[in-house]
Amino acid sequence: MTDRKDELAGNLAKVEERIARACADAGRARSEVTLIVVTKTYPASDVRMLAELGVRHVAENKDQDAAPKAAECADLPLTWHFVGQLQTNKARSVVGYADYVQSVDRDRLVVSLSKEAGKAGRETGCLIQVALDAGESARGERGGVAPGGIEELAELIAGSPGLRLDGLMTVAPLTGEYAGRERAAFGRLMDLSTDLRRTHPAATMVSAGMSADLEQAVAAGATHVRVGSAVLGVRPRLG
Repeated sequence: MTDRKDELAGNLAKVEERIARACADAGRARSEVTLIVVTKTYPASDVRMLAELGVRHVAENKDQDAAPKAAECADLPLTWHFVGQLQTNKARSVVGYADYVQSVDRDRLVVSLSKEAGKAGRETGCLIQVALDAGESARGERGGVAPGGIEELAELIAGSPGLRLDGLMTVAPLTGEYAGRERAAFGRLMDLSTDLRRTHPAATMVSAGMSADLEQAVAAGATHVRVGSAVLGVRPRLG
């Protein structure tokens, strides 16, 4: 193994141990939680090493980085998740490689994704990004639709050709009533997921938790955790 691969293997083992312990503490099976490694800012060579180490789900948050990386790794058995705020003019590119878009938060984006998925002959899984720092009808600081907008957006996705409604995603908010209360925030997301599944029973994915708070997400019931720096390390800032 190279030094970098050794480093990734060690970090992965630590994250796996954390997830396994969190599952045990919550009385859940380890198989109930899927690890998504967020590879933003890191090269395709790291993605390739992660695949060799058994990682099957990776995520990116910028299309300009994700598209060439996904193309370079097209031979690997990977599922790609797009997790960043997405402009409608990037929809064509993103549906070309992303199996899931986890940051769907407005009607115009749904329309664009459906149009481009249809042209590409692909079905794209969609998660509604929920903003827990927003009022009932506002948008969140880091994107996302307020809880009050979930139902309408879900109906639009479910009725759009080329799209599949798979569940909900959130990022622990930095402001508002849930700031610093990750466990409560993820618990709120689980309640919203329960509500959504009453009308869309197949929308079972709940994506929550990152490197710093994955334990709280697992405890709340998240099905997917998005971990970047705990696996790949923290890149030094430029300048």
